[in-house]
Amino acid sequence: MQSASTRSVTAISPDRKVLTSQGLPYFTGISGHSAGALGLSMHLVVIPPGARSEPHLHEGHETAIYVLQGRVETLYGDGLAQSVISEAGDFLFIPPDVPHVAVNLSVSEPARAIVSRNDPAEQDKVRPYRMERRET
Repeated sequence: MQSASTRSVTAISPDRKVLTSQGLPYFTGISGHSAGALGLSMHLVVIPPGARSEPHLHEGHETAIYVLQGRVETLYGDGLAQSVISEAGDFLFIPPDVPHVAVNLSVSEPARAIVSRNDPAEQDKVRPYRMERRET
């Protein structure tokens, strides 16, 4: 392991858009790959007007979000039956393994947020969430 004096500070310009398995564009920020991070990742996510993420969960790691612009409804929990609305200036915490969907409530403006996770390769542990159909 490198000592603190041999590691370098890394500046990242989020100029490369990546489509994630959640179905939303991320602008690459801090990760194990981009900066040599060992325990976190942080990116800019843009949710286009009226768009939503795919239902998913982050296996074994926490998510912290800071909303920069817009209003986003997060549906979460079993069956995505619970809901919270976040707007510019709000923080949102999603515990590990909690299924969720992010929905931009505006049909004309994108929503933007900083997303951070306690895993430097967080896209490796994104899992789709499929709700089970109940027989009637």
